Amino acid sequence: MKQNDLLIEIGTEELPPVALKGLRDAFATSIEKQLRDAALTFASAERFASPRRLAVLLRSLDQQAPSQTLEAWGPPAKVAFDKEGNPTRAAEAFAQKNGLDIGELKNHIANDGKQDKLFVKNEQAGAQTTAIIFDVIEKALAALPIPKRMRWGASRAEFVRPVHWVTAVYGSEPLTGEALSLTAGNTTRGHRFHANTELTLASAADYETLLLNEGKVVANFEKRRDMVREQVIAEGKKLGGQAVISDDLLDEVTALVEWPVALAGSFEERFLKVPAEALISSMKEHQKYFHVVDADGALMPHFITVSNIESLDPAQVIAGNEKVIRPRLSDAAFFFETDCKTSLFDRREKLKSIVFQEKLGTVFDKTERIAALSKVLAEKIGADVTLAERAALLCKSDLVTDMVYEFADMQGIAGLYYANNDGEPADVAKAMDEQYLPRFAGDSLPTTQTGSVIALADRLDTITGIFGIGQPPSGSKDPFALRRACLGVLRIIVEQNLELDLRELIAQAAKQHSAVKADDELINTVLAYMIERLRAVYDEQGIAAEVFMAVTAKNLSVPLDIDRRIKAVNSFTTLPEAEALAAANKRVSNILAKAEGFTTKAVDDKLLQEDAEKTLAVSLKNASDTFQPLIEKGDYTAALKSLASLREPVDNFFDNVMVNADDATLKNNRLSLLNQLRELFLQVADISLLVRGKN
Repeated sequence: MKQNDLLIEIGTEELPPVALKGLRDAFATSIEKQLRDAALTFASAERFASPRRLAVLLRSLDQQAPSQTLEAWGPPAKVAFDKEGNPTRAAEAFAQKNGLDIGELKNHIANDGKQDKLFVKNEQAGAQTTAIIFDVIEKALAALPIPKRMRWGASRAEFVRPVHWVTAVYGSEPLTGEALSLTAGNTTRGHRFHANTELTLASAADYETLLLNEGKVVANFEKRRDMVREQVIAEGKKLGGQAVISDDLLDEVTALVEWPVALAGSFEERFLKVPAEALISSMKEHQKYFHVVDADGALMPHFITVSNIESLDPAQVIAGNEKVIRPRLSDAAFFFETDCKTSLFDRREKLKSIVFQEKLGTVFDKTERIAALSKVLAEKIGADVTLAERAALLCKSDLVTDMVYEFADMQGIAGLYYANNDGEPADVAKAMDEQYLPRFAGDSLPTTQTGSVIALADRLDTITGIFGIGQPPSGSKDPFALRRACLGVLRIIVEQNLELDLRELIAQAAKQHSAVKADDELINTVLAYMIERLRAVYDEQGIAAEVFMAVTAKNLSVPLDIDRRIKAVNSFTTLPEAEALAAANKRVSNILAKAEGFTTKAVDDKLLQEDAEKTLAVSLKNASDTFQPLIEKGDYTAALKSLASLREPVDNFFDNVMVNADDATLKNNRLSLLNQLRELFLQVADISLLVRGKN
């Protein structure tokens, strides 16, 4: 089978940098899938993306897919022909569908092993790459995740940006066809400034090298990304510091340049009096600059920008960037100095004009509710109630500062600086920022008790309020980020070892909402939703869903207690006795469920007849004596492990004792013995649910 490399490139105006990688991958993935679906194989696929192009290079792609033998069975012969042997309408339909001459239908009868039927076998040639490729390209372009497409010129074609050329080369052969109303060719274009000319591809395999050597374009996104990283790191070292490189900014900068050149600039040291986070935000969000820190992690008065040209006068480029950033930093300095003139407490009045949620009142109302709940929380965990209440009242005041208005990502951080400026206690100031921790999965948690209290109170207020007005998350819609809020609450409670009862906290939070009916239905709904969020957490830890279900079947509401039980049950599942004991518990559960009229009573030793039941009774007594003290200490792992010794007496019981004896008294006594076994395990979890596929 003949094979060649295939190069496809779409040349455009500058593509949206944040979306570039996603567009590249979606484009290439679609093309690869369509070709595989057509039975066209290739050795590998290389993906390319730069501000002005999306491309894919398929190595050793089949020129044509293998031919296929297609078989089709039709109606039975007795249905296809009437008594006189003439074709019926069913036969005519089969002939028309399969391109057969009606007069030759009798030559197309075969037996399928049961009866004679009309049958046809055809050889169908495989798809040719050159014949289908433009249809493949159009489908790939149409399926790209582009929320809003545009038109340009007189063309009816639509894309995320105007398209100027389409390149399609198979081996050394330019392919003839159209995509997005443009005729494809074997030319590409180089860098907009360094090599803004047509470059002819002698072969598809030359693509990357041609662009690099003659076009001043590094077409491979990952290679370009590595170049940017290396250059930025090197510039940071030249400045005597370390460049801070975040993945999101690195990707965005890589998507903005085709020929990266890192340059270092500076700004006045006076700006360092402004919160470093504000300066960094301004440099990153507005100018796409990387900031530089010293050995102690303190911000240095320097930045690193990545230019898309190799200038003959780099100093002029640097000066231009310094000129652009200066007004931005001046704005940040002005906002900070102005904001510091008004205390966070004095700003609270302005919160009355900001609506948190139409039915739940203003942000001011929210701070009042947070303060009330914080007092309860602080008392429960032994935190300073006065500090917690003060932090709660101030926690949203920075929303009405100029700094946060201009730099939204300074929310909380600005509050920290302003609280320090106001002379607030250190824990109160830290809580201004820590209330938002954790901000995302894997993020750090509050380091102060006051911060933890505010973080919990704020989230619990939002969760109960939004559920209370009947707007829980639905599908992918979660405008108040309740899923993340729930996980934040659970992480803080569990990872900081806080003995808090969610049911109590939800009830307390619900009572503070005047527009919410704080009844058991709401409390149970919110509690169930929050506990269910833990399922994914334990799944990520490799803990089986059955373990989670075994514990949550007890309808517990203390996350820390749930966590201990889940880890204990997970440890129990590794014991050799676990499977048999889980199966026994499942069997006991089924027996008790079917035992009509059974009421558990204390086991009467006088009614124990069989050796196996006597042994089980003694074993349960001994196991309980060891088990109960461990349960009281909350050592669920050791408690469950102590019950492993019950496996043999339990197995012997089921092998040698008839539970459903004819004598009702004897039967009920044996059921009570089994119930005693089940209740012992149920003090930790319903381990019968560990039996997979039989729940």
